[in-house]
Amino acid sequence: MAIATPLRAESITKPSSAPLIAIEGVTKTFDVLPVLRNLTLHVGRGDFLALLGANGSGKSTLLRLVAGLGQADRGTIRVGGWQLPREAARVRAQLGLVSHKLLLYENLTARENLRFFSRLYNLHGKRAEQRIETLLERVGLASRADDAVRTFSRGMAQRLSIARALLHEPAILLLDEPYTGLDQAAAAMLDALLSEAHAEGRTIVMVTHEIERAARLPTHVAILARGAIAFTCARAEIPDAAWLAARYAEVTG
Repeated sequence: MAIATPLRAESITKPSSAPLIAIEGVTKTFDVLPVLRNLTLHVGRGDFLALLGANGSGKSTLLRLVAGLGQADRGTIRVGGWQLPREAARVRAQLGLVSHKLLLYENLTARENLRFFSRLYNLHGKRAEQRIETLLERVGLASRADDAVRTFSRGMAQRLSIARALLHEPAILLLDEPYTGLDQAAAAMLDALLSEAHAEGRTIVMVTHEIERAARLPTHVAILARGAIAFTCARAEIPDAAWLAARYAEVTG
């Protein structure tokens, strides 16, 4: 889990009309099974994209490729102008990732986990401690900060994973089913965190099955079916969650 050196500031933070994430003609096959088929998708700076799709449609695979954790068989992926995975080291310091794997050390406490990752992200001293304490409070783990992660429920570990992803204030958040294991109160907390992150100008790509949230929180929605983007729309085009659920049923069959 080594963390790369930071990006040049202008590559991510400088305003631009070009898409921040540009996926062009990407195909990915496992053994003989095509998972992504000539997929093209652009995500603009400051966009909040919800990516919907049935199990096995390729959502998690696509997110891993955007995170630089795999290589497409064909096509190109660029983040902030850097090509992945060849230049992934230039990109990773600006990514916050919540994946199915929690990326936590179970024998460390919640606070020790965040301190460890703060050093990897080149956060030190008072600034790091303030950020850690703020996030522990925000995700509702301040009272369990000195407990080992192995004693946490899945939902508590998921909350800590979210804090880890936000720790270094990344320009891009990549979230794979971030509501997994969260109770109603924790899910509302994540809603607020994501809304704040987006209001601060962060670009967010969230894989989710939560159609109601996909209709409400993001700026854009894309539906993945049979390895390709089958439907896209802006939130302004979505009258309600029922309308989006109907489009999802039509597209995914």
